[in-house]
Amino acid sequence: MAALRTPAISTQPLVWAAVVSGLASSLGAQAPLLAAPLATEQLSADSAPAAAVLGGDLSVRAPFAPEPAPAPVAVRLEQEAGQRELVLDRRRRELRVMENGQALRRFPVAVGRPGWETPVGRFAVIELVADPSWEHPATGETVPPGPANPLGSRWIGFHRDCQGRSGFNGREHLVVKGCVSSGFHGTPNRDSVGQAVSHGCVRLFDEHVQELFKLVRLGTPVTVLP
Repeated sequence: MAALRTPAISTQPLVWAAVVSGLASSLGAQAPLLAAPLATEQLSADSAPAAAVLGGDLSVRAPFAPEPAPAPVAVRLEQEAGQRELVLDRRRRELRVMENGQALRRFPVAVGRPGWETPVGRFAVIELVADPSWEHPATGETVPPGPANPLGSRWIGFHRDCQGRSGFNGREHLVVKGCVSSGFHGTPNRDSVGQAVSHGCVRLFDEHVQELFKLVRLGTPVTVLP
């Protein structure tokens, strides 16, 4: 979080004049006795506490406000990430990182096989996990993070379906009950990138998904084209 900067208190005589003007209305006839010396006195660091008591936040009344501090680098990067979106072209098997209507990066991908197609539509990034574990959707077997993990080193989820799915997975008819997720992830099977072989997820080379992980945030829009 960026620290808030308090504007410097002005040393202009007119600040004291504004304070004394407020006192005049409340003190009546005694006001001229105070106004003369105060109106020409310079505000110093030692008198700042008294000024705060008398006139509240004098920085609001200062004739010249300081320039706002530039946003920290981390904030600027987050703002830039917020202007990006991901566009997946299933037919071309290509993922584009778009920024202000221009393709910032392009990655080759693997998409869902027939019967397990990657869902089409408008989504958003809902999960970001480094070094994920993988759970087999049918057997519940868990594979810990590591080079043999089917998800590679990064998981970027964008869709969750809790209606269950079933279909032929290339070797057998697979029935999945409960919720299943679709997302971008790495893969130890590099030869699969560029093909339609997954169960709905989008596979990238592991070095590519690590780069992609740094370019998005939760809420980044995702569009999947047919």
